Amino acid sequence: MVKITFYEEKNFLGRCYDCSADCADLHSYFSRCNSVRVESGTWVLYEKSNHTGRQYILSPGDYTDNQRWMGFNDSIKSCRSIKNEYGNTWKLRLYERPDFGGQMVERTEDCPSVYEALKIREVYSCVVVHGAWVFYELPNYRGQQFFMDRREYPRHTDWGAMSAGVGSIRRITEF
Repeated sequence: MVKITFYEEKNFLGRCYDCSADCADLHSYFSRCNSVRVESGTWVLYEKSNHTGRQYILSPGDYTDNQRWMGFNDSIKSCRSIKNEYGNTWKLRLYERPDFGGQMVERTEDCPSVYEALKIREVYSCVVVHGAWVFYELPNYRGQQFFMDRREYPRHTDWGAMSAGVGSIRRITEF
């Protein structure tokens, strides 16, 4: 069973809400979120309802304030747990053009700098063959995050990105 607790104030203070399932609209449980305790599972938190907006991927641990999860603000309006339906295999294909065009590069491991390792600056489309991944906007696992599960993404907008810049990539290994 997975469990996450949201708190309105920093340092686990104020009104709280325990959650153990995906929720498309959290706004009736709390008005803002400034700290989170992930007791089990890996979770994707979304800035807006219906699993939209900025994404934050959190593994088990204590997050005393929203800066601990690289939060842009105190708005968390939906969440979902990442299910372990991926096994222990990771593989994705990155393409330099939309609709799987141009040069293709495969990855099976984390990549702290996409440009240094793969010599590409932008990823316009992607296929997640195995596993669950996080794309980061900047190198060294910083900046905006994008949860990538097993499927095809013909355009960078399909994973929620405004631009095709991908700075780093990390496998999700904890479920």
